[in-house]
Amino acid sequence: MDFLTLLSLAIALSMDAFSVSICKGLTTKKFSFKTAILCGVWFGGFQALMPLIGYFLGEQFESLITNIDHWIAFGLLFLIGANMIYEAFKDEETENSNKNDAKTMFLLAIATSIDALAIGVTFAFLQVNIWTSILIIGVTTFIFSFAGVAIGNFFGSKYSKPASIIGGVILILIGTKILLEHLGVL
Repeated sequence: MDFLTLLSLAIALSMDAFSVSICKGLTTKKFSFKTAILCGVWFGGFQALMPLIGYFLGEQFESLITNIDHWIAFGLLFLIGANMIYEAFKDEETENSNKNDAKTMFLLAIATSIDALAIGVTFAFLQVNIWTSILIIGVTTFIFSFAGVAIGNFFGSKYSKPASIIGGVILILIGTKILLEHLGVL
């Protein structure tokens, strides 16, 4: 996977965390570096950890499904992307988004990084360098989460829906690219 594709994937994966971080920013009367850094560490850390876990799980099953790995990658990315788009149109706010306690942040970090676990499984099938990948994903999510708190504080919730939609579309396009490359179309 080339750097541009990996960076696009990292940006797409960070959109859920970005949206939640915007909600965090909405709840602060004044911008807080502590809240922004806390969101970045929680979300960036989990977005890096989950693909690593998925990668090691995927390596265990690689020999069983190498002939269909591109279909699995496409299916997972399509479903994750479609779910992100669907979630963008729901009117529900993230519950307890104004809390910064460890339990709430842990649950939000897990919820926003489940898709990264599935990505890690596809990384194992695609022979992606996992260490470079998780570094890029983690740092990208940290930056977007930090920025989300600032944007949420400054602009309000205006951009959380478009961010999730764009993230979902990017995941679907990356999945389609993987499928077309393996089918020899690209």
